[in-house]
Amino acid sequence: MRWRTLLGSALLLVTASACGPKHVSPSDSLVTRASATDHLTIGIRFDAPGLSEHTVDGRFVGFDVDVATFVASELGVAKKDITWRETTSATRETDLTSGAVDLVVASYSITDKRKQVVSFAGPYFTTGQDLLVRRTSADIAGPEALNGRRLCSVTGSTPAQQVKDKYAQAVQLVEYPRYSDCVTALLAGQIDAVTTDAVILAGYVARDPELLKIVGKPFSKENYGIGLRKDDTQGVSAVDDAIRKMISSGEWLRSLNANIGPSGYPLPPPPEVTPK
Repeated sequence: MRWRTLLGSALLLVTASACGPKHVSPSDSLVTRASATDHLTIGIRFDAPGLSEHTVDGRFVGFDVDVATFVASELGVAKKDITWRETTSATRETDLTSGAVDLVVASYSITDKRKQVVSFAGPYFTTGQDLLVRRTSADIAGPEALNGRRLCSVTGSTPAQQVKDKYAQAVQLVEYPRYSDCVTALLAGQIDAVTTDAVILAGYVARDPELLKIVGKPFSKENYGIGLRKDDTQGVSAVDDAIRKMISSGEWLRSLNANIGPSGYPLPPPPEVTPK
């Protein structure tokens, strides 16, 4: 009888080992981590209307959320198995390099400087830098009009400094942790304009169309990519394939129409996702 007991114990151990969670290392590809764990932690903004927002009733909604959900599904991870983690302009790189998130889908512009630290799939959307002002501010028609005025952007982002360097050296720069803080200051008359990508600003106009407007003269080109850990070539290829499929299936345009369309922002054509 003792041998039967020992055999049964051994079988239980084997079964438990087979059914237990699979271990992955930080160096494993996104594809491996998704397959082994059936789970992804995705960094998004929590306060970007139209793009990614954590609503008061606990939902996560917006175009970036839809893109992230579609990509996760293509990697074999269901929406219910996604953990959404807030990321900001100041923390996107460290969130990826520390392993706090598996990927970042957060209006994340692809730049050469950032590519030194992380890898990018995409682009999945193209926009341009613009200005958000009060609807009564008829005298601000572009970045050149900001000399002597107060311009707000978020900590860790570069748009405000670009305005100062290229267009208005006498502008006064103000930083807040979130764009929603900048918009609150704008409505209160504490600053004169907010700058970032036009599609981000459009979400705030949709909320307060009688009080806010976008100047409507973009002065840069921003390609949004999905951030992955550095040198994850397999992961980048898989995410690129997912973006192409979302575009070709019509889901890309459907999400844009639902989330960004109501703001009146002119929707761009889908970007070309080229092999890396």
